[in-house]
Amino acid sequence: MSASERHLVLVGLMGAGKTTVGRRCAKRLGRPFVDTDDVVVALAAMPFDEIWRDGGEARFRELEQQAVVDMCASPEPLVIACGGGTVVDADNRRRLRAAGVVVWLRAPTAVLAQRVGTGARRPLLAGDPAGALERLAAAREDAYVASADVVVDTDERGLDEVADAVIGAFGRST
Repeated sequence: MSASERHLVLVGLMGAGKTTVGRRCAKRLGRPFVDTDDVVVALAAMPFDEIWRDGGEARFRELEQQAVVDMCASPEPLVIACGGGTVVDADNRRRLRAAGVVVWLRAPTAVLAQRVGTGARRPLLAGDPAGALERLAAAREDAYVASADVVVDTDERGLDEVADAVIGAFGRST
């Protein structure tokens, strides 16, 4: 399957740039952009914070898995930004790798903490964003390694440079 037929999938921790870079890549590639968090909100028919409050992380992850199934089944090639924990689930990793080229956007946790600020709209960062990012990075690194076809470091590059690197890696990975 050629790059023109596969999805471009971005994974990484919060603050890595998945949504911002994903939108730029989608525009350049002439593809629709979708974010798993947006699909989860649509599936739940309620705001993100209410999903977490009413159903907790378990409910969110159930909806996220359905979002991955739906996006991977799209006959139209997409640019997909995955939530930070999407690839912790082995079934999600398998589906994403089968349907697309998975690019891990990586940055040191100190850089990510600076980007996300207080983490006010991110339930997993509540109270201590820097500490939470350190814990999440340690817990999820193996999942990112297992899912990624390629790694693009985002900490010392501007957004356009990151998008260039992602699109270049995407073209070479098929």
